[in-house]
Amino acid sequence: MSKAGSRILQGAREALALAHGEVGTADFAVHIPAEVDVKAIRRKLGLSQQGFAARYGFSIGRVRDWEQRRSSIDAPSRILLTVIDKEPEAVDRALAAG
Repeated sequence: MSKAGSRILQGAREALALAHGEVGTADFAVHIPAEVDVKAIRRKLGLSQQGFAARYGFSIGRVRDWEQRRSSIDAPSRILLTVIDKEPEAVDRALAAG
């Protein structure tokens, strides 16, 4: 994995630890958006629901539920979706096989 990919994954792990209350907020601050527009992110990337789900490891049903607001998005998924929105190439590098 690349250095940038390692840093992204470490940041995601730290954010998850904070979200689960495993570390104090005095250690670092992170902003987890209350809402994420999955459809807008997906469209910005030019992907179908199926393509988006496959590319980032979500189930197609979950993507549909999020887009149709039938299901709320948990904090770790909102974090990942935010990174996908802001730095899709970094996520692609981090998730690349080999």
